[in-house]
Amino acid sequence: MSEPQTQSFQAEVRQLLDIVIHSLYTDKEIFVRELISNASDSLEKLRLKELTEKGIYQGDLPLEINIATDEEAGTITITDHGIGMTSDELTDNLGTIARSGSKEFLEALKEKGDGNAS
Repeated sequence: MSEPQTQSFQAEVRQLLDIVIHSLYTDKEIFVRELISNASDSLEKLRLKELTEKGIYQGDLPLEINIATDEEAGTITITDHGIGMTSDELTDNLGTIARSGSKEFLEALKEKGDGNAS
């Protein structure tokens, strides 16, 4: 078992304030949309990687988003088999509020010459 690690907490203030002001108080279900959007982004990133770096995708895993509810437990579970994150990506992204890996992904696509990324 690995040793516990302490990570710093960061917030991109402008985006955080935008989320708080426009989303958290006006639309209580925004988190569901955000999780589904993240799952969709993860699948799209996997599809692109498979086109550019053959052998990434394991064909036995469905490229779909599954949503399950458990009323008794009061939970919603959203799963996908998308690209996932490395340990470093987890550290960079989970310790930061209001940071979008999708923005960085789209910028990287544009740098490679795909002007159709939006």
